[in-house]
Amino acid sequence: MPGWLGRLGAGLTEMSERLDERRAEVDQDEGPAPAPARRTADPVVPAPRPAAPAGPRPDPAQAVPWGVRVAAEAGWRLLVLAGTVWVLMRVISAVQLVVFAFVIALLVTALLQPTVARLTRRGVPRGPATALTAILGFVVIGLMGWFVTWQVMENIDTLSNQIQNGIDDLRNWLLKSPFHVTDKQINQIAKNLREAIGANTDQITSAGLEGVQVVVEALTGILLVFFSTLFLLYDGERIWQWFLKLVPSAARPGVAGAGPRAWRTLTAYVRGTVLVALIDAVFIGIGIYFLDVPMAVPLAVFIFLFSFIPLVGAVASGALAVIVALVTQGVFTAVMTLVVVLAVQQIEGHVLQPFILGRAVRVHPLAVVLTVAAGGMVAGIGGAVVAVPLVAVTNTVVGYLRQYSLEAQQPQSPPEPADEVVPVAVAEENAQDPAHEV
Repeated sequence: MPGWLGRLGAGLTEMSERLDERRAEVDQDEGPAPAPARRTADPVVPAPRPAAPAGPRPDPAQAVPWGVRVAAEAGWRLLVLAGTVWVLMRVISAVQLVVFAFVIALLVTALLQPTVARLTRRGVPRGPATALTAILGFVVIGLMGWFVTWQVMENIDTLSNQIQNGIDDLRNWLLKSPFHVTDKQINQIAKNLREAIGANTDQITSAGLEGVQVVVEALTGILLVFFSTLFLLYDGERIWQWFLKLVPSAARPGVAGAGPRAWRTLTAYVRGTVLVALIDAVFIGIGIYFLDVPMAVPLAVFIFLFSFIPLVGAVASGALAVIVALVTQGVFTAVMTLVVVLAVQQIEGHVLQPFILGRAVRVHPLAVVLTVAAGGMVAGIGGAVVAVPLVAVTNTVVGYLRQYSLEAQQPQSPPEPADEVVPVAVAEENAQDPAHEV
């Protein structure tokens, strides 16, 4: 091995030893080296779990409470029904004269149709029977109106004098009464009445001008009632069959069954009401005639006509008779007239109506009052007249349709199998055959 290489190796060894010694001296001077600080590990954030797959969303209808759903279902149906009724009322108000005339014609037809049927059964052709019945019916109605007008015009002067005397008697009674009414106060009341009449002169004049239009409408309505009654009496069955063709086939059997029942209810109501009104008018008229009340017969006719308005008509006509008796004959006669009216109305309400009308048109008194009030507000006196028969017919139709629907929903039970019938010849043959002996 060359000498220089040996020397180089020895020099490197010596240098390495010196470096180790120097490092040892430095370590002794500085002390032990602090242990390296342990590195705190960062918090491990768990990896987010994969989201579970979303299930199907619930049906919104199922998420809404059952009570709210029922209220909503009923609410929108009621809104649709109210809108339909509102539109129907608007249409009826636009042609009120025609509708009212047709309804009156139905009532008159229900009253006269039994007479037409009776004449037809006795061999009278339907055309002449219809014409004769309709003409006689309207002649009787016209004679009643003419008689009332004639009696009022004949007795108007006497009645006005009696009313003036009655007012004077009332004034004297007030002056002598314990109410301490003075003559000055009575004159002031009379002055206020005159001023009120003078202030409303324009309205009274305009009402008089509108009276011509009222007369024209009344004549038009009378003609419509007459011709409608004539055609309903003559051709009512075919008109009903034509109407049934307009009804959907699914609802036709129910409507076909409800129609005759509704007509029987209407006929029973009209005939019963006419009979009750006639009895009221006769007995009250006899009572006020013997009490010497003026215009007893016209007042009886008014009572007959107003009796077609249930409850309200009887009260109004009775009050009119009492007022006439008060201003013409005095307090005692008025009190006796009131007693007669109340007695007859009590007999009507507790005996006549239950016996004559019976169960055919059973309507609760509260329903009668509300119906008459609503009919009067909507269509005046005419609405009050037709309100109760309309409710009676509606009650009959709804009751029948409910029963018909329940019967249609009941399952039809299959027919029971019939017992096996053995022919007589086969039975005798089996009896003679020893194989069939027990």
